[in-house]
Amino acid sequence: MQSVSNYSTTRGWSKSKKACMTTLGVLAGGAGALLYALESSYVQAGDLELHPPHLKWSHSGLLDSFDHASIRRGYEVYKNVCAACHSARFICYRNLVGVSHTEAEAKREAEEIMVEDGPNEKGEMFKRPGKLSDTFPSPYPNEEAARAANNGAYPPDLSYITMARHGAEDYVFHLLTGYMDPPAGVQIREGLYFNPYFLGGAIGMAQALYNEIIEYEDGTPATQSQLAKDVSTFLKWCGEPEHDTRKRMAIKAVGLMTILTAALFYLKRYKFSSLKTRKISYKPSSKDN
Repeated sequence: MQSVSNYSTTRGWSKSKKACMTTLGVLAGGAGALLYALESSYVQAGDLELHPPHLKWSHSGLLDSFDHASIRRGYEVYKNVCAACHSARFICYRNLVGVSHTEAEAKREAEEIMVEDGPNEKGEMFKRPGKLSDTFPSPYPNEEAARAANNGAYPPDLSYITMARHGAEDYVFHLLTGYMDPPAGVQIREGLYFNPYFLGGAIGMAQALYNEIIEYEDGTPATQSQLAKDVSTFLKWCGEPEHDTRKRMAIKAVGLMTILTAALFYLKRYKFSSLKTRKISYKPSSKDN
């Protein structure tokens, strides 16, 4: 049988060639790792663009769940401030039930909007109060109307905004609280506002959150940071409504797997102990001469 080394492509190489190729391989690997690190690092292309630092959220731990009181307050911020320009067309009023509102409260929230439905028996469209199955309304009938009302900028849908932005809720929080005057030498054209957390630094959305811009129904002081925190938590829940359920299932799965692993380990030791300790002796039979 031929040796496996006979099939190696390096069999006829000299030591210097092998060393050279090894060095090239290490350099190529190092260059690839460096490019990946630069690609995924927090360094931004523009000097005026900031990466949102990570904040400690009540739901960020492995065993932590959402702050449902914060979700309810965040819905108030969305309803009274954000919904004037942004939609959340993938969120239904029924999703609020058991999370931030009771069923009766969610029904009252839905009934505050008027939804076009139909056709009726006459073939005509009609308006009706909202139901739990209806989604949050859009402030504009189409994209063109949205751009016309916002100097050409199109307000994005907020249903999955935390999943669509690097930094998730950290990005949303710092974007909402990061408005400032542009530094010396930086020109911002009319209709735009300087925000170092936005790509390019110039954003078409004016600052939306101010101290006491709304009044929370639970009496929480409505500071700018509190408003931004609550609406960021609400939008995080919009993007991952299964967050708490997923963590509960993970805890159950880990507990079950721990029990099964211990049982299988014991079964393996019990079943294989006799096989591992068994000795086989061969005793040839004697032949009569």
